[in-house]
Amino acid sequence: MIGEDGEQLGVMSAKEALKLAKEAELDLVKIAPTAVPPVCKIIDYGKYRYELARREKEAKKKQKVIEVKEVRLTPNIEDNDLNTKANAARKFIEKGDKVKVTLRFRGREMSHMATSKVVLDTFAEKLSDIAVVEKAAKLEGRSMMMFLAAKNNK
Repeated sequence: MIGEDGEQLGVMSAKEALKLAKEAELDLVKIAPTAVPPVCKIIDYGKYRYELARREKEAKKKQKVIEVKEVRLTPNIEDNDLNTKANAARKFIEKGDKVKVTLRFRGREMSHMATSKVVLDTFAEKLSDIAVVEKAAKLEGRSMMMFLAAKNNK
């Protein structure tokens, strides 16, 4: 049995513990019900639940949600366009997001898939100073995808 200020009250029967809780106008809560004997504490349960919810809310605020941003490319993209897309991806990565680079194939472009992987490799090389390839280029249907994430500089 633990009292309201955290002091040990020793082993006692459930009736005695309930009587003490009623006198203090607080609740008797089992903290470790599987222990032998079970550990109980006299607390204000409403206040306890409020504090718990507040702590969880605080922890949630401090979390960083990592989003996945997408950059779409085509197999016959020009150098300047590739640089523009790379700069956009650089901003996303610096913000802490991951980047999904998609190379879309349309029509006759499908027959040149093998040579188009160079576009994704060039893109990854342009961002190699701040990003690493998290998932290598993989063909899925009519598009080839690659994931980039920020480097961990430690």
